[in-house]
Formats: sequence, C-alpha cells, structure tokens
Amino acid sequence: MTTGGIATGYAVSPDSGRYWADEGAWQVADGIHRIPLPLPMDGLKAINVYVVEADDGLTLIDGGWSIPVARELLDKSLRSIGSGFGDIKQFLVTHVHRDHFTMATVLGQEFGAQVALGVDEKPALELLHRAARAEIGESPFLAVLRTAGAEEIAELWAAGHDGALPDVVDWAFPDLWLEGDRSFEVGRRTIDAVHTPGHTPGHYVYADKVEGVLFAGDHVLPTITPSIGFTVPAVEQPLGQFMASLAKVRTLPDLRILPAHGPVAPSSYARVDELLAHHETRLDQSLASLRARGEVTSIVVARDLGWTRHEHAFEDLDVFSQGMAAMETKAHLDLLVARGQATETDHPDGVIYAAC
Repeated sequence: MTTGGIATGYAVSPDSGRYWADEGAWQVADGIHRIPLPLPMDGLKAINVYVVEADDGLTLIDGGWSIPVARELLDKSLRSIGSGFGDIKQFLVTHVHRDHFTMATVLGQEFGAQVALGVDEKPALELLHRAARAEIGESPFLAVLRTAGAEEIAELWAAGHDGALPDVVDWAFPDLWLEGDRSFEVGRRTIDAVHTPGHTPGHYVYADKVEGVLFAGDHVLPTITPSIGFTVPAVEQPLGQFMASLAKVRTLPDLRILPAHGPVAPSSYARVDELLAHHETRLDQSLASLRARGEVTSIVVARDLGWTRHEHAFEDLDVFSQGMAAMETKAHLDLLVARGQATETDHPDGVIYAAC
C-alpha cells in the first residue's frame, strides 16, 4: 500500500536519474551497485538487487526471482561492471519471498556461493517443501483468509490455483541460518545484519554504518508499506513486530535507504517516522470501524477502509489484493486486541472482533 509521496510507478532514483526500475548497474556508493530485475505479473515491476564489491568477490543483497528474464538481466548487468556469476561469494537475503530468495539459492547451488537467510523463515521453507511433496491439500493461505472472514475470497484463490507444485531447486535451504543480530566482514566493510521481523518473521536489513546506507529489503520502502499478515505459517502480532522493528531501525544512525522496491531515498529516520504514523492512522480507522459496526470479522472492517494511495474502495481491488487487504486488516485488529482496545472471539466464520 502506498503511504504518500511520489508513486512507485513514477519514481526516479537519484543514483540513475531515471525511473528506478530501468535496467542497469547503477552506482549508489563506491563499490556498491543497484541492479533492478524484472517482476513479471507483479505490480511492483522490479526488485533491486545490490552488489557489494570486495577484493575476494561479490556479496549480493538479495538475488531476485529465479525466472529466465531476470537471470539474463542479472548476468548482463554484472558483466557491465566487469563481473559474473562466478565472482559471487555470498548472498545476504533479506527474507524468504520468491523475488528475494529464489535466484540466490539457485545461483548459490550452481556457483558455490553461500546463501544466508533468517532462521525464522525456516517454517515457511519447510511448508514449501511439504507442498512440493504434495503433502498439503490446499494452500495454507486459504486458512488464514478464513480467519479473516474471507471465505468467498479463499474460494476464488483456490479456484485460480493452477495446481503447480513448488520446485525445491528454487527453495533449497540456505547454507547459513541467521539468528539474532550479527556482522559480516565484506572486504573493508562491516555490514550489520539486523533482525527486523514483521513483513516476514525472519526478515533482515543490512546496515553499512560507515558508508551510511541501509539495505532495507521490504522493511523500509520509500513509497509503499509492505504487506503485513501475508505470512504462513501465521505468526502472532505481525504488525506489532513490524512496528517494533521500525523502532529498532530508528535506533541506528540515520541512513540512506537502499530499498528492495522503489528509488534510493535519503533518510531512514524520516521514512520510519512516516510508516509508524501511517499504521497508527490505520489503527485509529480500524477502531472507528469496530465502534460503528459492533461485532464483525476483519473483512468487514477492510471494506470500511480506503486502499492504495488513491483510497480505492475494497470492492474495486482485484481478488488477490482483496485477500491481502483482509489479512492486513486482521493484523491491525490483532494489535488493537493486544493494546486492550478490542476483543476477539473465535468463530467458524472467522475471528470476531469488537471494540472495548
């Protein structure tokens, strides 16, 4: 969801002076390049993969989505700065979503590069491996949708599923599980891996404090806020975790944001403050809906809210976005319950919420 400022679809990045998703290897700092890779059939258009150069090889922050067009462009972009896949020493992956993880794990297996991922992503990977072995009858997201009162959307999602099983080559387990906060020595640099759960349980950002940059993954995005609650297995308080992780990033120095999606941005402090304010506003709106509606499921509240920067009505969203909106609204209502401003009751039609 957009939260103000320039729309992602039109944003120019200062490192290139062009639309942020335009192909190239754009230098963002000495020895650091941003390479946008395409995301077909995705409203985000591209993911930024960051290349950090050192005498003993390359470190890539995220890998992109393992599809031929992205692999070809990554190869071309690396060659434009005098490197290739064989020069990659390690991938520091921000989180397990396919546009960040799958190219990293495929190239890591082929070229012997180490792949690092947060250990709290392990349950999601294990679930994908169970799905690949056909041990799961339906998408686990459907059960999450039903807890939001979104049975009709769950049925549409199920009907639209093509039945293809995950490819375990794309979802191989990493070489290194990250636990807590730690540091990596990358040539002359020290890159701090900072655990920032919320968007996913094992999300990490990577900070080079000397260079003054934050490889922010999907945690701090300059023009949108990441989906919250769109995670299986489901976790408790994803929004509470996300906001606590934003506050954690606020304790770091004010850093230039190198996001996974969108243009390079000047201030982590400014954007963190905007994101926290945005979610407080959404919490207020959700509570107001509960007070007006009485005892309702998350999808009822979601229908009362505006979506995207244009405040579109829920009914005007596509069915996938409606599902994400229902789950994100549930995350806001769960936080209201944790704050003592609402109650919840389990029900076969979904969790029922009411204002205190």
